Amino acid sequence: MEGYFSSPQILYLALIAIFVLSSIAQGKVQRTFEKYAHTEASSGITAEQMASQILLRNGVYNVGIEAVNGTLTDHYDPSTGVVGLSTQVYGQNSVSALAVTAHEIGHVVQHQEGFAALNVRNAILPFARISSAFAPWVVIGGVVFGLRPLAMVGVVLFGAVLLFQLVTLPVELDASRRGLQYLEEGAYISEEQNSQAREVLKAAAMTYVWATLATLISFIRLLSISRSSRRRG
Repeated sequence: MEGYFSSPQILYLALIAIFVLSSIAQGKVQRTFEKYAHTEASSGITAEQMASQILLRNGVYNVGIEAVNGTLTDHYDPSTGVVGLSTQVYGQNSVSALAVTAHEIGHVVQHQEGFAALNVRNAILPFARISSAFAPWVVIGGVVFGLRPLAMVGVVLFGAVLLFQLVTLPVELDASRRGLQYLEEGAYISEEQNSQAREVLKAAAMTYVWATLATLISFIRLLSISRSSRRRG
């Protein structure tokens, strides 16, 4: 059974399947956002106005809100204390814009409260970025030069990328949960629009699910390559 799941053919097929599903999920995010981008929220308030209100309600006074270029490039940068809202969101009062903004404010409150999973993710992030770029080459180098310990070092390094993705899931899901709660408590959207906002956030969450699965398959593939070099040795 172990040999079956570590088969290069099976792993390649799995990676291709996940890549296709990830692309579909990314497209669904955009389509779902556009679906409700022209549905005015019942409150009529714009995204940045709502963000300011939610921040004040949660006792957050040191975070700025700025417009940023790009499509759905919304984010919160804890290093600068700024929430960046894309041109599709900033100044807009649609259900989609408010849902995305509430999600980002969820990250702000997570940071202010010291949310454990977020702290772990932020701590891993620099190492994960480096590992993502170099780990596969370390494994390949270990295999090519017959240095089995080096290949395993590459696998361990890529494990940091997998850990980052695994920790990201609960962080994003919690931010969406908080965001929906803010929308409901502030009466920013109607009861009917609540399901629409949920649909927007669920579509975005699925992209993280597929990204995690893709990283898991890549990790197994690197581990398989490392083990095959050991058998040849």
